Amino acid sequence: MVQVMPGCEAWSAEGGEVGALVLHGFTGNPSSTRPLAEALADRGFAVEMPRLPGHGTRWQELGKTTWHDWAREAVAAHEALRARTTARVVVGQSMGGALALYLAATRGPHLSGVVLINPYVREGDPRLKALPLLKWVLPGVPGVGNDIAKPDADEKPYARVPLRALASVVAFQRRVRDHLGAVTAPTLVFTSRQDHVVDTGNSRLVLDGISAVDVEQVWLERSYHVATLDVEAQEIVDRTVAFINRVTATTPGS
Repeated sequence: MVQVMPGCEAWSAEGGEVGALVLHGFTGNPSSTRPLAEALADRGFAVEMPRLPGHGTRWQELGKTTWHDWAREAVAAHEALRARTTARVVVGQSMGGALALYLAATRGPHLSGVVLINPYVREGDPRLKALPLLKWVLPGVPGVGNDIAKPDADEKPYARVPLRALASVVAFQRRVRDHLGAVTAPTLVFTSRQDHVVDTGNSRLVLDGISAVDVEQVWLERSYHVATLDVEAQEIVDRTVAFINRVTATTPGS
């Protein structure tokens, strides 16, 4: 069995009747969203934060997985949360945001809201047009982790990105974009003004594509891509808590 890196484990908290499903990004792991998950638990929410298959171990293991594996894990975590709560919100960072939108499109009636943090729903690098061929001849390329303005912050990313898994991300993004119109739940989007991994057009694409009426975008002026570990992390926590309380029309434990 492949060993999980310390600090990269899945995490959950029992909490009250309102739950939050927290999803990390591609080549990242739960360490990047752990502070947010713990802050939500401290506010009384039930929390599920899965470790997506292939993440938090070795980059070669990620190359053995596809979006079907990641979506299956996200769905399982949602069902575990649903079994012990009466209302739920899904929170996703980067590719976790794409997974959150996937859940909102396929399980909308079971979700009270969606929180997206620098959602990754479109790969804009033109060089990746050759990805269908490259994935068979080139195992991996240098990673793009730790895009964080805050000194000494570390999301424990992979040093390399397996191209087979990246090709699956691109296929998954296409599927998510095709079904954005099915997303009707209230949606809160955090977008970093300076993001060196995902261009801000991803957030605009989501905002223009979903059918939700209750929509808000918050610009993060000082944080980079991994905003949950960056200088405005507390603002993300505070606004997310307020959003969850509003869309579920309740307070944890009430």
